[in-house]
Amino acid sequence: MPIKVQGDLPARAVLERENVFVMDENRAMSQDIRPLQIVILNLMPIKEDTETQLLRALSNTPLQVDVTFLKVSTYKSTHTSAKHLNKFYVEFDEIRKKKFDGMIITGAPVELMEFEEVDYWDELTRIMDWSKKHVTSTIHICWGAQAALYHHYGIKKHRLPKKLSGIYLHRVPDRTIPLVRSFDDIFFAPHSRNTTVYREDILKHPELRILAESEEAGVYLVMSEDGKQIFVMGHPEYNRLTLDQEYHRDIDRGLNPEMPVNYYPDDDPTKKPTLKWRIHASTLYINWLNFYVYQVTPYLLEEENV
Repeated sequence: MPIKVQGDLPARAVLERENVFVMDENRAMSQDIRPLQIVILNLMPIKEDTETQLLRALSNTPLQVDVTFLKVSTYKSTHTSAKHLNKFYVEFDEIRKKKFDGMIITGAPVELMEFEEVDYWDELTRIMDWSKKHVTSTIHICWGAQAALYHHYGIKKHRLPKKLSGIYLHRVPDRTIPLVRSFDDIFFAPHSRNTTVYREDILKHPELRILAESEEAGVYLVMSEDGKQIFVMGHPEYNRLTLDQEYHRDIDRGLNPEMPVNYYPDDDPTKKPTLKWRIHASTLYINWLNFYVYQVTPYLLEEENV
């Protein structure tokens, strides 16, 4: 997929080295097609890494995608430069009158806090409410998924006895659902979190459907019946070394973390991790863009006058 981004976004150089087709504004304007308008609310601390991961995940269909990066205004990032944020990100007030084909709301390292204690919770709930009328379909990732399930459905998160970290095996009960079409019966996906949502709490809501889960990691993929809300409990967008970086970061902080499960060959952290979830991540985002965005979004995205 040609990904349209600003020409000097750092993620562009990384993806071009991987032979991912990234298109700048000038070339995109020469093509007589309407690109899908995707807004990404990036709540992760090191935003450049997440930008690269998500753009990579969106890169494998022939559809053209125009990406807008969104930041919250009620919290000042301390891990990403103000120069980068001011240049490549917009705030909610700048886009609240617009409509988008798709949206991604990322996770955030605040899962041990109560939702209402998060500095930007009120702003995030306004954005989530706005997405229901202004976005054709929204994917929520990890803490973003837990936050949306709590806000929209009142489903609580629960602290795990220990951090869930590693590459876990998942099963798909029904591959006829378009979002999981072409998935294998079993597939791998990364998880990195301290909290979870209980399966039985999700099943209390008939408008929600569990599409994939793991015996070890629990529920992985949930979707509302209309496909407008998708909840991913793991991190399919992670690259090969993300869990390795998190593991060594926690060691440096003196947290005595357990080694990520099923990640290092022979459980040897000096060995290069095996990448075995990339095709699943690509298929997930391809199916989302095709079946829940492109096939149902209006051709004309109107802007509100008020």
